[in-house]
Amino acid sequence: MVACGTESGKFRLEGRLRNINQGEFWVYSLDGGMVGIDTILVRNGRFSYEMELYDEATLMVVFPNYSEQPVFAESGSTVTIKGDATHMKEMIIEGTSDNEDMTMLRMELNDLTPPDIPDAVSKYIKKNLDSRVSIYLLQRYFIQANDPDYHQARVLAELLLEKNPDNGLLLKLQKQLKGLEGCAVKTQIPKFTATDIQGRKVTEKSLNGKVNVVMSWATWSYSSIALQQRLKQLKQKHGDKLGVMGICLDAQADICRRSIARDSLKWSTVCDGRMWESSLMQKFGMGDVPANILIDQKGRVLSRNLTPQHLEERINKLLK
Repeated sequence: MVACGTESGKFRLEGRLRNINQGEFWVYSLDGGMVGIDTILVRNGRFSYEMELYDEATLMVVFPNYSEQPVFAESGSTVTIKGDATHMKEMIIEGTSDNEDMTMLRMELNDLTPPDIPDAVSKYIKKNLDSRVSIYLLQRYFIQANDPDYHQARVLAELLLEKNPDNGLLLKLQKQLKGLEGCAVKTQIPKFTATDIQGRKVTEKSLNGKVNVVMSWATWSYSSIALQQRLKQLKQKHGDKLGVMGICLDAQADICRRSIARDSLKWSTVCDGRMWESSLMQKFGMGDVPANILIDQKGRVLSRNLTPQHLEERINKLLK
């Protein structure tokens, strides 16, 4: 069943949010359904977006407050978003069974305490092994979480693969997870080789400060720019004792390069234009913007995804 009025080979996303007049959202795909980032314009709280789509895709819609919501797109379907811009967690997304299932689950999770959420998500995945929603949940709550559980992610991925043995995304995740389990807290960072925005070679040996930070950022993410400025101040304070490396998720390296020049950032930044598919994001098990990893001088992971305040406090304490 597909919604009326949308041609096969196209997907439409539309809706209305209260308490927002004009603005824009961003949309990107987790699984290759679209290339790069596109913009959805909002006028009088209403928006409509159409794209070519001949298969299925998981889209991520980024709202002005930088919260994100998944939208499960299908060729020939129309999905509708309704809600209040001041209560994004209560947003209703409907139009296909996957989106309606995800909405129902999100409402259930809203009533749980944070420690109870992974167990509830795990139970959902095990009961819905043939659902695209389960693949998203695996990534969101066990791989991209502030405190990733790579072991549980691998267990769930194997269950999903038993049901979907030819799913390319799951096969890719399974391969990634074997490496990600080696980038948890108290483990050594993985070996890597990359080229930064200035054409310089960067490896794990480039993180040679007494304390080091690897962070992900993007020019369209205010919170990541704010964290970057905080790290710039800490770098000025601690000098070579603090090593920093950035991973930029912008789709265009020129945009990244201009931002770095404008903000006078001196450390290495890698921007390969592949956004969330960046090899370094996968190497470090990072799936959010901003995300950060705190590393000691021996290359051991001390912490992951600290809040900006806690990251600054930890760095200052370690470099006293």
